[in-house]
Amino acid sequence: MLQADYCAYQLRFLFEARTSRETMRTKDTYLVRLYDTDEPHKTLGTGECALFRGLSADDRPDYVDELRRCCLNPAEGLASPYSSIRFGFEQLLQPTRCDRWRSGSMPIPINGLVWMGDKSTMAKRIAEKLDAGFRVLKLKIGGIRFDDELDLIREVRRRFAPSDLEIRLDANGSFSADDALSRLAQLAPFAIHSLEQPVKAGQPEAMRRICSTSPIAIALDEELIGVRDASESLQLVEHIRPQYLIFKPALCGGFAAADVYIDIARRLGIGWWATSALESNVGLAAIAEWVAAKHPEIPQGLGTGQLYDNNFASPLYMEAGSLRYNPAHEDINIDSLPWISPNS
Repeated sequence: MLQADYCAYQLRFLFEARTSRETMRTKDTYLVRLYDTDEPHKTLGTGECALFRGLSADDRPDYVDELRRCCLNPAEGLASPYSSIRFGFEQLLQPTRCDRWRSGSMPIPINGLVWMGDKSTMAKRIAEKLDAGFRVLKLKIGGIRFDDELDLIREVRRRFAPSDLEIRLDANGSFSADDALSRLAQLAPFAIHSLEQPVKAGQPEAMRRICSTSPIAIALDEELIGVRDASESLQLVEHIRPQYLIFKPALCGGFAAADVYIDIARRLGIGWWATSALESNVGLAAIAEWVAAKHPEIPQGLGTGQLYDNNFASPLYMEAGSLRYNPAHEDINIDSLPWISPNS
């Protein structure tokens, strides 16, 4: 009989990770591994149930109870009401396999993520990403004075034309519904590719109005958080009509739900890309292989594997603005962790 163990794990950031919502120094997550009770020492698969405290709809007191229930009956994890648990059990039971990706011959272009900080810190981080060969930058904004953020973007654009460098912005819902269009108008002269989630999620009328009139393409991110059925997902996207959708599988219902959103995006002529939700390398590797199998057309948001000082050794590596798989590197091994049986 198939069963799974689980393990809580706390990732430690290499720096103070700031967004407009919070400042993070650690990131809690849960790992799962699958086995047959007749051969309990033989691991059949590993995954990550990437709970995102403070953001995910899964951040509830009974989370571990639900995780334990699904470990006892792994197939039930695929239909859990918790998005991150679906995500983890899909890795155990329905893993994506892309041979071209695993051969090392298929790079995935990614954006260089610039975290918030004071003006000088952000300027330094921008320079580091450019020196590392990134030609797509994603800047998190909303954490310092808007005028200072405009100055930073102005300086980057002074040095690099739009044909040489793509700039993406992530407001993390930091604009108000009243000032969003004004701020977007001030950003428009800098040839911004897109801006993620200008206002907080849960304001569909405001988002619809912004998407229809913004001079910059708008991407939905936090708006997609939570488990929805296909009809609800379609209704949401059809109503708001953004220019892009951004998928964090651990937050938006798992890989199957993200596949539904991708189908909706294609039918409605909406662009998309995937990003990690600060997973460890276990979850990041699963997202990268899922993305690779779809032959993405635009750079993805998968450059988070170097955020932590206690991440797991991984075959993933970054080179010249792309994520790659090293076939000579062993797969991620997490067997030595302090696993908890759901029967205990």
